[in-house]
Amino acid sequence: MKFYNRENEIKILKNADSHKAKRAIFTMIIGRRRVGKTALSLQATKNIKTLYFFVAKKNEALLCEEFVLEIQSKLNIPIFGNINKFEQLFAYLLDISKTTPFTLIIDEFQEFLKINPSIYSSIQKLWDINKDNAKLHLIACGSIYSLMKKIFEDQNEPLFGRLDFKIDLKPFKVNVLTEILADYNSYSNQNLLDFYIFTGGIAKYIELLVLYQAFDFDKIIDTIFSSNSLFLNEGKNRLIEEFGKEYGIYFSILSLIASSKTSKKEIESVLQKNISGHLYRLENDYNIIKSIKPIVAKPNSKVQKYEIVDNFLLFWFRFIYKYQSLVELENFEKLKIIAYRDFSTFSGKLLEKLHIEILKSTNKYTEIGSYWERGNLNELDIVAIDSIHKELLICEVKINPKKLNKQKLILKSVNLIKNYNDYEIEYRLLSLDNLKCYH
Repeated sequence: MKFYNRENEIKILKNADSHKAKRAIFTMIIGRRRVGKTALSLQATKNIKTLYFFVAKKNEALLCEEFVLEIQSKLNIPIFGNINKFEQLFAYLLDISKTTPFTLIIDEFQEFLKINPSIYSSIQKLWDINKDNAKLHLIACGSIYSLMKKIFEDQNEPLFGRLDFKIDLKPFKVNVLTEILADYNSYSNQNLLDFYIFTGGIAKYIELLVLYQAFDFDKIIDTIFSSNSLFLNEGKNRLIEEFGKEYGIYFSILSLIASSKTSKKEIESVLQKNISGHLYRLENDYNIIKSIKPIVAKPNSKVQKYEIVDNFLLFWFRFIYKYQSLVELENFEKLKIIAYRDFSTFSGKLLEKLHIEILKSTNKYTEIGSYWERGNLNELDIVAIDSIHKELLICEVKINPKKLNKQKLILKSVNLIKNYNDYEIEYRLLSLDNLKCYH
């Protein structure tokens, strides 16, 4: 698959790299696993002298042995004696860079915490001493948000304040998914929605579906629910390490959110325990969920719901983790029956989210969200506000356009529009059919 998008991120990395002629530059790339951090960093540095270190879960001396081979291969310089500490290796690289400028990518940078946490102090000490004379661009990539934030944003950590550039790499936007489907002659509004749901714009998932030529719902379901599918354990692979020994309670919360129990009260009624701290960490430390309030709600309002940010994880908790016993039995036919039975209801909320993403891409609105009143009354799927031109867009979204009803939409919005007396109000009915009018 060809390299898509990321023009802005590549521009940032190339700009950062251009400064290393003056002094050492430190860049962080953070992003969820599979989003394309490695591909981005290698693409941006493909015409530049670059070393690539992957921090695997192994002994520090063995890691240094691998890194030495990379140095000898890429920089074509001999290294004499044994180097079994990263501090020695990093000091040597900084020294080399003073006469031979190069870029160093360290992938899964947070893994040093498990191998030898003192490595960060060593990097800080050597960086501060050498940065003014070194000509090195250090790119630290990491996929565990909580650990990367701790390493670089905690004032008590040695690398706090050392970054020059930061990239928080996001999944591909809808226009890129549209481009990919078109490139493979597989674009349709339905395929766009399915691709959006199953990949969430995550580069690795897109790459796998392209590899298997799975562009429509039937082929995607066959690919996911199959023996040795890489998708079946993906949620565990991505999250168990992040959550640590408390992963059980986090998985239970996410499973309930994926099954439409989206309020704190609903979740606690099932789990029979206070989960305030867990919800806070899921949102602020792990970036896996986000809280949503009605669009006119005050900041301290307790009327809020939670949603899983990542589309694929939402699907995984709803259709794979929930039926783990069937996965263990490899009863894929039963899993497919459940997916076909429940997917239409499940995909309705994702169609709303897709329309919101498309509305955001127009850059017309100053605020976009949803609206409901206490007790989930008078729910409005999408409310978009243009406070500059005093315009208010109220939308209802349905998979089946026959279920759309403008009069009901108008009635449900009566209390909301009291807040926007001087606004021009537009009501819009949205379904799969309307996707094409945005691009």
